[in-house]
Amino acid sequence: PGDSYGVLPRPCRALVLLNPQSGSGRALEDFQAVVQPMLAEAEMATTVFITERPHHAHEKVRDEDLSQWDTLVIMSGDGLLYEVVNGLMERPDWKDTMKKPLCILPGGSGNALAASINYYAGYDHVAKKKLLTNCTFILCKGLHTQMDLVSLSTASGKRFFSFLGFGWGFISDVDIDSEKYRWLGSARFTLGTLQCLAKLRVYQGRLSYLPVAPEQGPLPAPTDPHVPVTNGQAGHVLATAGTEAPGSLPADSLLVPLGQPVPAHWTVVPEEEFVLVYAIYQSHLGTNLLMAPSARLHDGCIHLFYMKAGISRVALLKLFLAMSRGTHLDLNCPHLCYVPVRAFRLEPRVAAGIMTVDGEALACEPVQG
Repeated sequence: PGDSYGVLPRPCRALVLLNPQSGSGRALEDFQAVVQPMLAEAEMATTVFITERPHHAHEKVRDEDLSQWDTLVIMSGDGLLYEVVNGLMERPDWKDTMKKPLCILPGGSGNALAASINYYAGYDHVAKKKLLTNCTFILCKGLHTQMDLVSLSTASGKRFFSFLGFGWGFISDVDIDSEKYRWLGSARFTLGTLQCLAKLRVYQGRLSYLPVAPEQGPLPAPTDPHVPVTNGQAGHVLATAGTEAPGSLPADSLLVPLGQPVPAHWTVVPEEEFVLVYAIYQSHLGTNLLMAPSARLHDGCIHLFYMKAGISRVALLKLFLAMSRGTHLDLNCPHLCYVPVRAFRLEPRVAAGIMTVDGEALACEPVQG
């Protein structure tokens, strides 16, 4: 309810950015067998750009005249869309270019955004070729709507734009440690989970956040015992639209510089030992992981999960098995906390563990979004 949709023109011109190495290496084959015939029937003319190296798609969309295409289609895992989004945001005309519809077609091993869109569209849970067919069908229908991006900045001065999630600890370890099993497709995450369970680590740091204000509408009840009743200040620090210089990136209006303490109306989590921290903005973390069932494409919300130290391996495994059905919060695990937030900050005590943004590895350092 409340979603407004645009529609692609007919006939439609699509630039397809495809990574032939993604997932189990079948993206090009699947595109030719499944996607192309459907797009031809829907009067969509495609120009296929095959990436040959990391950052190739980033450079292409940053530097190319994109006016000749009506939509950009990414046929890969989530990593290639991350490249495309950040390439577009580096353009001087990013404000206009970011209005061009983007489409994700699952060609990787994680495919979290594709699984989320399939879920938002009300389709049954599917994977592999069935998920690809569903997402291609959504593209053929041509409806498009808005999607939130989260601005992330690090202590070393880097800034990223993220559409899926930021993680530290167990989930990020699984994601990056299982890269060597890419040929297994989505089964790599199962194997990675079992390996990371065997050597379960604890990470020390400080986590702070700005809770969603109650006037933002109904959201599922948080499971974080520290969520205060907000004092209403959160709604008054949004930057006025149009105050930035032309072409400059949007202001991080809810954040203070990383060297300063968080504002007084933020919540600081008293515990400082975590198994994982994950800020997700879509429903799915992977094809078979429904992490935030209440998330929507543009709900203006970061769904923050964190797991405190002390959880047993058996309890952690139970949570991940329940996450395949989206019922992990129903287990009322005292170690797992969930809170919908507008902004967050994570300050590791030492540079230990892997951080990820949209599944891509980052150096471990203080970060806020």
